[in-house]
Amino acid sequence: MNITVYTESTPNPSTMKFIVNKLLINGSVDYPTKESASVSKFASELYKFSFVNGVFFASNFVTITKAEDADWNDIEPILKEFVKGAVESEYNVQEKAQEENVNFEGTEVEVKIQQILYDYVRPAVEQDGGAISYKSFEDGVVTVELRGSCSGCPSSTITLKSGIQSLLQRMVPEVKEVVSEAL
Repeated sequence: MNITVYTESTPNPSTMKFIVNKLLINGSVDYPTKESASVSKFASELYKFSFVNGVFFASNFVTITKAEDADWNDIEPILKEFVKGAVESEYNVQEKAQEENVNFEGTEVEVKIQQILYDYVRPAVEQDGGAISYKSFEDGVVTVELRGSCSGCPSSTITLKSGIQSLLQRMVPEVKEVVSEAL
């Protein structure tokens, strides 16, 4: 298979999506630090570049967060070539493949919230190079965790309040607010 790589900008100016024509992982995995990437040859090799500050994988793409002083015009071609070579060399994204856990737990309301996040919110967030996961629901407040390009994104608060919160409030009357837990 001839591997092709193209890039897409994300709402976060510090991150870029590198999309390949091959499935990299079922689900998603975040390597926010060099240390966390030790279980992934692909991610740990990316961290050898001094301008890489974060690595996030989902389905057929890797979202890379750059150092503040790096310029996408300078590093994008380097990263594109690296990603192509890593996919061709079949570098592992994680030590062993993990099946995505879609068993929702909790009360009826919690299960409904998790299902909505999974069915409606997750695909949209992944399109922007990020991931969202449910943490808790207490006293009308849904707590989620944002990863990948969503972590630290200037527009994530707008997405959280205008998009996710309003959707959940419409579909689950018990929801009063949605907040993001910092990583």
